[in-house]
Amino acid sequence: MSIHVIGVVALVLVFIVGTLRPVSIGALSLVATFLIGTLVASESVDDLLAGFPADLFVLLVGVTYLFGLASVNGTIEWIIDRAVWLFGDRPALVPWLVFVFSAVPTTAGALGPAGVAMLAPLCLRLGDRYAIDRRMSALMVMHGSCLGNFSPLNGLAIIVQKAAGAGGVQVSSAALFFGNAAYNIVLAVVIYLCFGGRTLLRERHMRVATASATIAAGVGARAEGGAAATATGGSGDVPGSTAGAQTSNERSGSARPAALRTDQAITLLVMLGVGVGALVFDIEIGFLALVAAVALHAVFPKRFDRADKKIVWSVVLLICGVTTLVAAMERYGTIAAVGDGIAGIGVPLLTAFLLCLVGAVTSAFGSSAGLLGVLIPLAVPFLVQGQVGATAMIVALAISATVVDSTPFSSVGALTLANAPEPERPSLFRTMLGWGIAMAVTAPVLTWLVFVLPSVP
Repeated sequence: MSIHVIGVVALVLVFIVGTLRPVSIGALSLVATFLIGTLVASESVDDLLAGFPADLFVLLVGVTYLFGLASVNGTIEWIIDRAVWLFGDRPALVPWLVFVFSAVPTTAGALGPAGVAMLAPLCLRLGDRYAIDRRMSALMVMHGSCLGNFSPLNGLAIIVQKAAGAGGVQVSSAALFFGNAAYNIVLAVVIYLCFGGRTLLRERHMRVATASATIAAGVGARAEGGAAATATGGSGDVPGSTAGAQTSNERSGSARPAALRTDQAITLLVMLGVGVGALVFDIEIGFLALVAAVALHAVFPKRFDRADKKIVWSVVLLICGVTTLVAAMERYGTIAAVGDGIAGIGVPLLTAFLLCLVGAVTSAFGSSAGLLGVLIPLAVPFLVQGQVGATAMIVALAISATVVDSTPFSSVGALTLANAPEPERPSLFRTMLGWGIAMAVTAPVLTWLVFVLPSVP
């Protein structure tokens, strides 16, 4: 049996067993990597561990450690209290604020994991405060981040342009950015409608109607009281006559946040410093967050008692295990073999669709940037023939390979999952996995229909 078939079968079995039995999918993936590598590929242990994502390990540990400290000493709660105080009684808008906030870092040039690492803990907690479905908050964070993936300032756009340019194919930067942005905005609308947005809008309308009725009743009561006061000399005041004067913040019950303690102020400054270092100066955020967390814990040990328990080791094992197995499959040439087979079909439209499908399915478990660097050169030979629009094909492939970052196995998805409370993590994992599978199935079809098919001469 071919090693490529064995690898694919092993990956499928890992997910079946991990779903039916209470065994970590990450641990199963590491076992599968060891068995295939030693028994089939004759690799040494050092070779097997070459695919272990050390950078992702440090990222998950460092970021969850830092934000665990900020949660233990109350800094996160202070930030959320401040946000609630500013936003007031507008829960229907909060998911869109989360979406827009998450899009800013990637649009400005930051890679997705860096932006999500800083914003996911805050955005998810903000959603919790407004009783918004955690699934909506999580998906809005991830797809907001995806919106800016192909900004001309973003590294992913540069990778795509270089890979296409090396084969003599020119790609429109505007079409790449706006096509991807539009796709993720449509997904955000779907997420909003499917995960509680309509309920938020109905509740908002009910509150507005109730407030209007209260004000009208107060005006009527004051009018009647005024007539009585004219006759009796009274003031005409009635209970509830000031209901219309309440501010949105008063209706939401949010008071101005208390002042920060010294340790909280320093924690906030450190978090801002980590954000600036990662997003502006492009310093590795995993190590930066880890250094900051260790320093804070050493300076304020009593304020951060047992905060290191906040590191989400279960998610670290899950993501690192799956990534190691997929990296082994890439090392054995499984992805390249599938791509070469597709590229040799000779039917441009079918080739375009299958490349998008391979990009979506594979990227759901691996690096989007690395996969685009592999698949775009495979697409170049038939793109230069002019039977399919080059820009349209690249846009479709780019969207298909990145929109699946909402799976829990991508770095963006892993960071989002890691910031969910432990009791809710299994449920959110299932939702993210189901949504990711839906993206892997629908994105190749929709992008083929919307971008590739109309581009055929």
